[in-house]
Amino acid sequence: MRTHSLLLQTIIRSKSFTELHLSLSLSLSLPFPSMAVSFKMCASFGLFVGLMMLGLVSSAKFDELFQPGWAMDHFIYEGELLKLKLDNYSGAGFASKSKYLFGKVTMQIKLVEGDSAGTVTAYYMSSDGPNHNEFDFEFLGNTTGEPYLVQTNVYVNGVGNREQRMNLWFDPTKDFHSYSILWNQRQVVFLVDETPIRVHTNMEHKGIPFPKDQAMGVYSSIWNADDWATQGGLVKTDWSHAPFIASYKGFEIDACECPVSVAANEIADKCRSSGEKRFWWDEPTMSELSVHQSHQLVWVRANHLVYDYCTDIARFPVMPVECEHHHH
Repeated sequence: MRTHSLLLQTIIRSKSFTELHLSLSLSLSLPFPSMAVSFKMCASFGLFVGLMMLGLVSSAKFDELFQPGWAMDHFIYEGELLKLKLDNYSGAGFASKSKYLFGKVTMQIKLVEGDSAGTVTAYYMSSDGPNHNEFDFEFLGNTTGEPYLVQTNVYVNGVGNREQRMNLWFDPTKDFHSYSILWNQRQVVFLVDETPIRVHTNMEHKGIPFPKDQAMGVYSSIWNADDWATQGGLVKTDWSHAPFIASYKGFEIDACECPVSVAANEIADKCRSSGEKRFWWDEPTMSELSVHQSHQLVWVRANHLVYDYCTDIARFPVMPVECEHHHH
């Protein structure tokens, strides 16, 4: 039996009052290697002490969380590193073994180096069916020396068309960077190296649907999309530069796992805090960005946003209703 490891992290944050967050992650040798249990205890001075915080923290090993979806011969394994290959025969993709409702998903990705025009590397969460929900990161390749574009999109009940595009404040082909999706009942946050680049807020009180009752899988893939990916399809994939390689490591899922055995109408109750069952993503501090994060988002949008569907009058002569209310 392996030695159990106990990690104690103390984080002090300032909001309207001082809060002390004690996060205890206990990794156990379980009969199911894909699972580890995280207990998080949160204490706010003068308010409450010893509230148990639940979440599922899964191992960072690829094969414990994910499985190849297609083109297994285009997967390259180098220890903890996974590489997906795109050539003129095929791309490749993988999917999580489980589906989740609420929590946070993170991958560290190094994008295709050099001339990546025409290629797309996608990382997203999605449910199933025609009325599915989906949160997308799509990394749009470019010619050598030109910046990658990151396109995000949100589908709710099968309806997307909520694209935003931005460049990044670093070269994503030179090193690994973390890309995360944080999802709870109040908001969906897209993060790059823990900096928020987009927030989709729950505005059900305005009659706008919000994705909160369909469990979602986690997916990533690389494929040829030179009909639209680079400069609207003007720049095609140069196959003389193939294979195109996207590299991955640091797979983390801290979320509510939804086994197939759980009925669809029971999923929301399983993953919602109630009584002594508390999930970290339901805490008040998770319901909106902190002041610092809000400032980061404003900076990103001011300096790196190059397209926002909310301001595309040609596509949407009438502004989409959620754009009228979104602050971000």
